[in-house]
Amino acid sequence: MKRHAVVADSPPIAALLLETPELDCPPPDCQLFPRLAAFRQANIQANRGTNPSWHNAPVASFGRLDASLLVVGLAPGLKGANRTGRPFTGDYAGDLLYAGLNKSGFSTGTYDARADDGLRLIDCRITNVVRCVPPENKPLGAETAACRPFLTAEIAAMPNLRVLMALGKVAHDAVIRSFGVKLKNHPFGHGAVHTLPGGPAVNLTLADSYHCSRYNTQTHRLTEKMFFDVLAEIRGVLDRF
Repeated sequence: MKRHAVVADSPPIAALLLETPELDCPPPDCQLFPRLAAFRQANIQANRGTNPSWHNAPVASFGRLDASLLVVGLAPGLKGANRTGRPFTGDYAGDLLYAGLNKSGFSTGTYDARADDGLRLIDCRITNVVRCVPPENKPLGAETAACRPFLTAEIAAMPNLRVLMALGKVAHDAVIRSFGVKLKNHPFGHGAVHTLPGGPAVNLTLADSYHCSRYNTQTHRLTEKMFFDVLAEIRGVLDRF
């Protein structure tokens, strides 16, 4: 993998430490960005009679704050996390992600596309840059910027964090911006590895992967082997600590 050294251009992550895991997620009635709020409300109205059990709210992260690995995705899928309330649960992207995490030793139990399937993450946490489902699964740049403080605070609140895995360019860019470094010096690329400024004792590693979406896999931009290889590299990094 290619490795890019990152030197902070401004102070590292702001001191937005979280006192409880729930504070990494907006409230259920979040109005931070009107387009997302309107789309969420439309989904609530549309599903009130036929699918009243749908989550239809900002989706909180999955996994413990003391994990060493943070997987960063784009946003909840309409019929995935927006329905189930757990990141990458209920859509195709979750099938590949959770299979890879299990293969690499980051989860135990059986993934059954339900938030109550009993799956447990091991030293791993999963989040999204945008916490609410966006129209057409495509958040606007202003929406990713509005939600980024939640990601920044989440990173700062993980005392044992060693590796971040960015699923796609949007997630990569959000992570880089959270560290206050220049995007142009640290390009996204599948299989690329970046060294990020951490604390006084250890730096952090950012590993890039194409997003594990159905589109990327059906077009063969991302194969199962390519995805699993990135996770294997991450496992190797963590095993050296």
